[in-house]
Amino acid sequence: MGNKLEVSFNSPQCGWMSVGFKDGNSEFHTTTAHAPHKYALGELLEILTSLLDGSLDKAGRILHWNRDPEEYDLRFVPDENGVRFEVYEYPDEGRQADHRELVFSHTGNAADICDAFGETFARLYEDRDTDDFEFNWHQPFPGAEFERFNAARARHVR
Repeated sequence: MGNKLEVSFNSPQCGWMSVGFKDGNSEFHTTTAHAPHKYALGELLEILTSLLDGSLDKAGRILHWNRDPEEYDLRFVPDENGVRFEVYEYPDEGRQADHRELVFSHTGNAADICDAFGETFARLYEDRDTDDFEFNWHQPFPGAEFERFNAARARHVR
C-alpha cells in the first residue's frame, strides 16, 4: 500500500491556504483559495467521513478546489488495495480532462488516509482563534463537519 500519507494545511492568510501532500514516493505542494469553492473544507470532511462509515460509492468522490487560474480535483476512489487518493491539476476553470495532470497519488487504507487529514484538521481547529481563521479564510471553520468526521473516526474499528 505504499508509505504513510502526510497532509499539511497551513493557517489561512488573506483567503489563501498552503496545502501539501507527501508520502515516501511523491510530494505535492500548492496554495488554494477560499473561493469560488467556498465549501471545499466542509466537503472534504464529508468525503473523509464517508470513507470511514462505508458510504463512499465505488465510483468515488471528487472535491473541486482552485488556486486561480489553476483548478484542482482531489479524487478519492475505493479499490482493491484500499483507497486511491489523487490530485489532478487543470490549467484553468475549463477542467478539460485532456488538459489535466496527475500531480499526486497515494493508495492506502481509509483509516490511515483519514488519520493524516485528521491531524491537519485538528491543528487548524486548535489554532482557529489564534490564527483568526474566519477572518483569514473569509468563512468560518467547518465545525459541524469536523465533529461528524471525528465521531466517525472514533467509531471506526481498525
